[in-house]
Amino acid sequence: MMKEKNLHVMIIGAAGMIGRKLAERIAETGCIGGQIVCELTLVDVVEPDVAGGFDGMRKVLAADLSKPGVAARLVANRPDVIVHLAAVVSGEAEANLEKGYRINLDGTRALLEAIRSIEKYVPRVIYASSLAVFGAPFPSRIPDDYHLTPLTSYGTQKAIGELMLNDYSRRGLLDGVGIRFPTICIRPGVPNKAASGFFSGILREPLNGKEAVLPVDETVRHWFASPRSAVGYIEHAATMDTASLGAQRNMTMPGVSATVAEQIEALRLTAGDAAVALIRRAPDPDITSIVAGWPRDFDTARALKMGFRAEKSFREIIEVYLEG
Repeated sequence: MMKEKNLHVMIIGAAGMIGRKLAERIAETGCIGGQIVCELTLVDVVEPDVAGGFDGMRKVLAADLSKPGVAARLVANRPDVIVHLAAVVSGEAEANLEKGYRINLDGTRALLEAIRSIEKYVPRVIYASSLAVFGAPFPSRIPDDYHLTPLTSYGTQKAIGELMLNDYSRRGLLDGVGIRFPTICIRPGVPNKAASGFFSGILREPLNGKEAVLPVDETVRHWFASPRSAVGYIEHAATMDTASLGAQRNMTMPGVSATVAEQIEALRLTAGDAAVALIRRAPDPDITSIVAGWPRDFDTARALKMGFRAEKSFREIIEVYLEG
Protein backbone atom coordinates (compact mmCIF):
# COMPACT_ATOMS: atom_id res chain seq x y z
CA MET A 1 0.00 0.00 0.00
CA MET A 2 1.23 3.49 -0.83
CA LYS A 3 2.36 5.45 2.27
CA GLU A 4 -0.61 7.26 3.83
CA LYS A 5 -0.63 10.94 2.82
CA ASN A 6 -2.88 13.44 1.11
CA LEU A 7 -2.32 13.00 -2.60
CA HIS A 8 -1.92 15.31 -5.56
CA VAL A 9 -3.41 13.39 -8.50
CA MET A 10 -2.85 14.38 -12.12
CA ILE A 11 -4.99 12.88 -14.90
CA ILE A 12 -3.55 13.33 -18.39
CA GLY A 13 -6.30 12.65 -20.90
CA ALA A 14 -8.99 13.89 -18.53
CA ALA A 15 -11.39 14.90 -21.32
CA GLY A 16 -11.75 11.31 -22.48
CA MET A 17 -14.47 9.01 -21.22
CA ILE A 18 -12.38 7.14 -18.62
CA GLY A 19 -10.48 10.25 -17.52
CA ARG A 20 -13.70 12.20 -17.07
CA LYS A 21 -15.37 9.44 -15.07
CA LEU A 22 -12.29 9.05 -12.88
CA ALA A 23 -12.14 12.81 -12.24
CA GLU A 24 -15.84 12.90 -11.37
CA ARG A 25 -15.37 9.97 -9.01
CA ILE A 26 -12.53 11.78 -7.21
CA ALA A 27 -14.51 15.01 -7.13
CA GLU A 28 -17.45 13.14 -5.61
CA THR A 29 -15.54 11.18 -2.95
CA GLY A 30 -12.43 13.29 -2.38
CA CYS A 31 -10.40 10.08 -2.46
CA ILE A 32 -8.58 7.64 -4.72
CA GLY A 33 -7.88 4.09 -3.62
CA GLY A 34 -9.03 4.97 -0.12
CA GLN A 35 -6.60 7.88 0.30
CA ILE A 36 -7.52 11.55 0.47
CA VAL A 37 -6.89 13.68 -2.62
CA CYS A 38 -5.88 17.23 -1.69
CA GLU A 39 -5.12 18.43 -5.23
CA LEU A 40 -6.49 17.33 -8.61
CA THR A 41 -4.94 18.44 -11.90
CA LEU A 42 -6.85 17.65 -15.10
CA VAL A 43 -5.02 17.83 -18.43
CA ASP A 44 -6.02 17.25 -22.05
CA VAL A 45 -5.48 18.86 -25.46
CA VAL A 46 -8.86 20.51 -24.90
CA GLU A 47 -9.75 21.89 -21.48
CA PRO A 48 -11.52 19.10 -19.58
CA ASP A 49 -15.07 19.82 -18.45
CA VAL A 50 -15.68 17.76 -15.33
CA ALA A 51 -18.76 18.02 -13.16
CA GLY A 52 -18.88 17.72 -9.40
CA GLY A 53 -17.49 19.57 -6.43
CA PHE A 54 -14.09 19.12 -4.86
CA ASP A 55 -12.91 20.40 -1.48
CA GLY A 56 -9.23 20.43 -2.43
CA MET A 57 -7.42 22.42 -5.08
CA ARG A 58 -8.48 21.68 -8.66
CA LYS A 59 -6.62 22.84 -11.75
CA VAL A 60 -7.78 22.35 -15.34
CA LEU A 61 -5.27 22.68 -18.16
CA ALA A 62 -5.35 22.46 -21.97
CA ALA A 63 -1.96 21.07 -23.02
CA ASP A 64 -0.44 18.71 -25.59
CA LEU A 65 1.94 16.32 -23.82
CA SER A 66 3.87 15.64 -27.03
CA LYS A 67 4.95 19.27 -27.48
CA PRO A 68 8.40 20.37 -26.22
CA GLY A 69 8.48 21.54 -22.62
CA VAL A 70 4.88 20.65 -21.78
CA ALA A 71 5.66 17.49 -19.78
CA ALA A 72 8.24 19.34 -17.66
CA ARG A 73 5.70 22.04 -16.79
CA LEU A 74 3.06 19.46 -15.90
CA VAL A 75 5.23 17.59 -13.39
CA ALA A 76 6.98 20.64 -11.93
CA ASN A 77 4.64 20.56 -8.90
CA ARG A 78 5.51 16.90 -8.32
CA PRO A 79 2.11 15.17 -8.38
CA ASP A 80 2.05 11.98 -6.30
CA VAL A 81 -0.08 9.97 -8.75
CA ILE A 82 0.00 10.52 -12.51
CA VAL A 83 -2.68 8.74 -14.56
CA HIS A 84 -1.53 8.69 -18.20
CA LEU A 85 -4.62 8.11 -20.35
CA ALA A 86 -3.78 10.42 -23.27
CA ALA A 87 -3.68 8.55 -26.58
CA VAL A 88 -4.66 8.46 -30.22
CA VAL A 89 -6.98 5.46 -30.41
CA SER A 90 -6.50 2.35 -32.53
CA GLY A 91 -8.27 3.22 -35.78
CA GLU A 92 -6.83 6.74 -35.91
CA ALA A 93 -3.31 5.54 -35.02
CA GLU A 94 -3.47 3.07 -37.91
CA ALA A 95 -4.72 5.72 -40.35
CA ASN A 96 -2.23 8.41 -39.28
CA LEU A 97 1.18 6.89 -38.53
CA GLU A 98 2.92 10.16 -37.64
CA LYS A 99 0.19 11.32 -35.26
CA GLY A 100 0.00 7.95 -33.54
CA TYR A 101 3.73 7.83 -32.80
CA ARG A 102 3.87 11.49 -31.79
CA ILE A 103 1.06 11.21 -29.25
CA ASN A 104 1.30 7.61 -28.10
CA LEU A 105 5.07 7.23 -28.00
CA ASP A 106 6.75 10.66 -28.02
CA GLY A 107 4.27 12.04 -25.48
CA THR A 108 4.82 9.07 -23.17
CA ARG A 109 8.59 9.32 -23.38
CA ALA A 110 8.45 13.08 -22.75
CA LEU A 111 6.46 12.43 -19.56
CA LEU A 112 8.84 9.78 -18.25
CA GLU A 113 11.88 11.91 -19.07
CA ALA A 114 10.35 14.93 -17.32
CA ILE A 115 9.86 12.80 -14.21
CA ARG A 116 13.44 11.52 -14.44
CA SER A 117 14.81 15.05 -14.55
CA ILE A 118 13.48 15.91 -11.07
CA GLU A 119 15.77 14.82 -8.26
CA LYS A 120 14.31 12.56 -5.56
CA TYR A 121 10.92 12.44 -7.26
CA VAL A 122 9.38 8.97 -7.67
CA PRO A 123 5.63 9.29 -8.41
CA ARG A 124 3.16 6.47 -8.96
CA VAL A 125 2.57 6.42 -12.74
CA ILE A 126 -0.48 4.54 -14.03
CA TYR A 127 -0.04 3.82 -17.72
CA ALA A 128 -3.09 3.03 -19.84
CA SER A 129 -2.15 0.19 -22.19
CA SER A 130 -4.24 -2.05 -24.41
CA LEU A 131 -5.02 -5.60 -25.50
CA ALA A 132 -3.60 -4.49 -28.86
CA VAL A 133 -0.12 -5.39 -27.56
CA PHE A 134 -1.15 -8.96 -28.45
CA GLY A 135 -1.60 -10.03 -32.06
CA ALA A 136 -2.37 -13.35 -33.75
CA PRO A 137 -1.30 -16.08 -33.66
CA PHE A 138 -1.89 -16.57 -29.95
CA PRO A 139 -3.53 -19.21 -27.75
CA SER A 140 -7.31 -19.11 -27.38
CA ARG A 141 -6.79 -18.02 -23.75
CA ILE A 142 -3.74 -15.81 -23.33
CA PRO A 143 -1.76 -16.37 -20.10
CA ASP A 144 -0.18 -13.64 -18.00
CA ASP A 145 3.34 -14.43 -19.20
CA TYR A 146 2.58 -14.38 -22.95
CA HIS A 147 4.98 -12.30 -25.05
CA LEU A 148 3.94 -9.05 -26.76
CA THR A 149 3.04 -9.54 -30.44
CA PRO A 150 1.37 -6.35 -31.73
CA LEU A 151 0.06 -6.29 -35.30
CA THR A 152 -1.02 -2.63 -35.43
CA SER A 153 0.79 0.68 -35.01
CA TYR A 154 -1.33 1.41 -31.93
CA GLY A 155 -0.40 -1.93 -30.37
CA THR A 156 3.26 -1.35 -31.15
CA GLN A 157 3.18 2.10 -29.56
CA LYS A 158 1.54 0.73 -26.43
CA ALA A 159 3.99 -2.18 -26.23
CA ILE A 160 6.94 0.23 -26.35
CA GLY A 161 5.29 2.30 -23.61
CA GLU A 162 4.94 -0.83 -21.47
CA LEU A 163 8.62 -1.67 -21.84
CA MET A 164 9.61 1.88 -20.97
CA LEU A 165 7.41 1.77 -17.85
CA ASN A 166 9.19 -1.43 -16.79
CA ASP A 167 12.62 0.06 -17.37
CA TYR A 168 12.04 3.40 -15.62
CA SER A 169 10.46 1.54 -12.68
CA ARG A 170 13.38 -0.90 -12.51
CA ARG A 171 15.75 2.05 -12.30
CA GLY A 172 13.75 3.57 -9.44
CA LEU A 173 12.83 6.66 -11.47
CA LEU A 174 9.09 6.12 -10.96
CA ASP A 175 6.70 3.55 -9.53
CA GLY A 176 4.76 2.27 -12.51
CA VAL A 177 1.59 0.23 -12.91
CA GLY A 178 0.61 -0.63 -16.49
CA ILE A 179 -3.06 -1.43 -17.05
CA ARG A 180 -4.04 -3.31 -20.20
CA PHE A 181 -7.67 -2.28 -20.44
CA PRO A 182 -10.25 -4.66 -21.88
CA THR A 183 -12.43 -3.05 -24.53
CA ILE A 184 -14.58 -0.73 -22.42
CA CYS A 185 -18.25 -1.28 -23.08
CA ILE A 186 -20.78 0.25 -23.10
CA ARG A 187 -19.23 3.66 -23.76
CA PRO A 188 -21.75 6.48 -23.28
CA GLY A 189 -22.15 9.40 -25.68
CA VAL A 190 -21.04 9.46 -29.30
CA PRO A 191 -18.63 6.96 -30.92
CA ASN A 192 -14.89 7.70 -31.00
CA LYS A 193 -12.44 6.67 -33.75
CA ALA A 194 -11.46 3.39 -32.12
CA ALA A 195 -11.83 0.34 -34.36
CA SER A 196 -13.56 -1.32 -31.42
CA GLY A 197 -16.30 1.33 -31.23
CA PHE A 198 -18.96 -0.90 -32.76
CA PHE A 199 -18.84 -3.21 -29.70
CA SER A 200 -20.48 -0.40 -27.72
CA GLY A 201 -22.52 0.94 -30.62
CA ILE A 202 -24.50 -2.25 -31.25
CA LEU A 203 -25.76 -2.03 -27.67
CA ARG A 204 -25.86 1.68 -26.88
CA GLU A 205 -27.77 2.77 -29.97
CA PRO A 206 -30.54 0.14 -29.74
CA LEU A 207 -30.91 0.82 -26.00
CA ASN A 208 -31.56 4.43 -27.00
CA GLY A 209 -33.97 3.50 -29.80
CA LYS A 210 -31.49 4.13 -32.63
CA GLU A 211 -30.12 2.01 -35.45
CA ALA A 212 -26.64 0.50 -35.00
CA VAL A 213 -24.22 -0.84 -37.59
CA LEU A 214 -22.43 -4.18 -37.07
CA PRO A 215 -19.33 -4.36 -39.32
CA VAL A 216 -18.08 -7.85 -38.31
CA ASP A 217 -19.40 -11.39 -38.05
CA GLU A 218 -21.33 -12.41 -34.93
CA THR A 219 -18.74 -15.12 -34.20
CA VAL A 220 -16.11 -12.50 -33.31
CA ARG A 221 -15.07 -12.96 -29.68
CA HIS A 222 -13.42 -10.28 -27.54
CA TRP A 223 -12.55 -9.20 -23.96
CA PHE A 224 -14.74 -6.58 -22.22
CA ALA A 225 -15.30 -4.57 -19.05
CA SER A 226 -17.51 -1.63 -18.09
CA PRO A 227 -16.44 2.00 -17.58
CA ARG A 228 -17.09 1.44 -13.87
CA SER A 229 -14.49 -1.32 -13.85
CA ALA A 230 -12.05 0.87 -15.80
CA VAL A 231 -12.24 3.54 -13.09
CA GLY A 232 -11.93 0.84 -10.44
CA TYR A 233 -8.70 -0.47 -11.99
CA ILE A 234 -7.13 2.98 -11.78
CA GLU A 235 -8.34 3.64 -8.25
CA HIS A 236 -6.81 0.35 -7.10
CA ALA A 237 -3.57 0.91 -9.03
CA ALA A 238 -3.13 4.36 -7.47
CA THR A 239 -2.44 3.10 -3.96
CA MET A 240 -1.73 -0.65 -4.23
CA ASP A 241 1.49 -2.20 -2.94
CA THR A 242 3.67 -2.55 -6.06
CA ALA A 243 6.51 -4.50 -4.40
CA SER A 244 5.17 -7.86 -5.59
CA LEU A 245 4.99 -6.67 -9.21
CA GLY A 246 8.75 -6.95 -9.50
CA ALA A 247 10.22 -5.92 -12.83
CA GLN A 248 7.07 -6.74 -14.83
CA ARG A 249 4.80 -3.77 -14.16
CA ASN A 250 2.09 -4.35 -16.79
CA MET A 251 -0.98 -6.53 -16.33
CA THR A 252 -4.02 -7.53 -18.34
CA MET A 253 -7.11 -6.56 -16.40
CA PRO A 254 -9.96 -8.96 -15.53
CA GLY A 255 -12.96 -8.89 -17.84
CA VAL A 256 -15.64 -10.85 -19.68
CA SER A 257 -14.94 -12.90 -22.81
CA ALA A 258 -17.95 -12.77 -25.15
CA THR A 259 -18.86 -13.14 -28.82
CA VAL A 260 -20.86 -10.52 -30.69
CA ALA A 261 -23.71 -13.05 -30.72
CA GLU A 262 -23.52 -13.29 -26.92
CA GLN A 263 -23.56 -9.48 -26.70
CA ILE A 264 -26.69 -9.39 -28.84
CA GLU A 265 -28.36 -12.13 -26.77
CA ALA A 266 -27.64 -10.14 -23.59
CA LEU A 267 -29.25 -7.15 -25.30
CA ARG A 268 -32.29 -9.28 -26.20
CA LEU A 269 -32.67 -10.50 -22.60
CA THR A 270 -32.43 -6.92 -21.33
CA ALA A 271 -34.36 -4.89 -23.92
CA GLY A 272 -36.22 -7.39 -26.10
CA ASP A 273 -36.42 -8.24 -29.80
CA ALA A 274 -37.28 -4.68 -30.83
CA ALA A 275 -33.86 -3.47 -29.67
CA VAL A 276 -32.06 -6.30 -31.48
CA ALA A 277 -33.95 -5.49 -34.69
CA LEU A 278 -32.22 -2.08 -34.74
CA ILE A 279 -28.82 -3.72 -35.48
CA ARG A 280 -27.98 -3.53 -39.18
CA ARG A 281 -25.32 -5.87 -40.62
CA ALA A 282 -22.87 -3.99 -42.87
CA PRO A 283 -19.55 -5.89 -43.22
CA ASP A 284 -16.46 -3.63 -43.25
CA PRO A 285 -13.31 -5.39 -44.53
CA ASP A 286 -10.98 -2.87 -42.85
CA ILE A 287 -12.56 -3.24 -39.42
CA THR A 288 -12.82 -7.01 -39.88
CA SER A 289 -9.11 -7.18 -40.71
CA ILE A 290 -8.10 -5.19 -37.63
CA VAL A 291 -10.38 -7.12 -35.28
CA ALA A 292 -9.22 -10.49 -36.66
CA GLY A 293 -5.83 -9.91 -35.04
CA TRP A 294 -7.22 -9.09 -31.61
CA PRO A 295 -7.19 -11.45 -28.60
CA ARG A 296 -10.34 -13.16 -27.40
CA ASP A 297 -9.84 -14.42 -23.86
CA PHE A 298 -7.34 -14.10 -21.00
CA ASP A 299 -6.17 -15.81 -17.87
CA THR A 300 -5.82 -12.80 -15.54
CA ALA A 301 -4.78 -14.65 -12.39
CA ARG A 302 -1.99 -12.14 -11.68
CA ALA A 303 -4.26 -9.08 -11.72
CA LEU A 304 -6.93 -10.91 -9.69
CA LYS A 305 -4.32 -11.84 -7.08
CA MET A 306 -3.31 -8.18 -6.93
CA GLY A 307 -6.91 -7.20 -6.13
CA PHE A 308 -8.27 -5.97 -9.49
CA ARG A 309 -11.92 -6.82 -10.22
CA ALA A 310 -14.47 -6.60 -13.07
CA GLU A 311 -17.91 -7.87 -14.14
CA LYS A 312 -18.56 -11.57 -14.56
CA SER A 313 -21.16 -11.52 -17.38
CA PHE A 314 -22.13 -9.37 -20.33
CA ARG A 315 -25.59 -8.83 -18.99
CA GLU A 316 -23.97 -7.28 -15.90
CA ILE A 317 -22.05 -4.91 -18.21
CA ILE A 318 -25.33 -3.79 -19.81
CA GLU A 319 -26.88 -3.30 -16.36
CA VAL A 320 -23.96 -1.03 -15.37
CA TYR A 321 -24.68 1.12 -18.43
CA LEU A 322 -28.38 1.34 -17.65
CA GLU A 323 -27.68 2.26 -14.03
CA GLY A 324 -25.44 5.09 -15.27
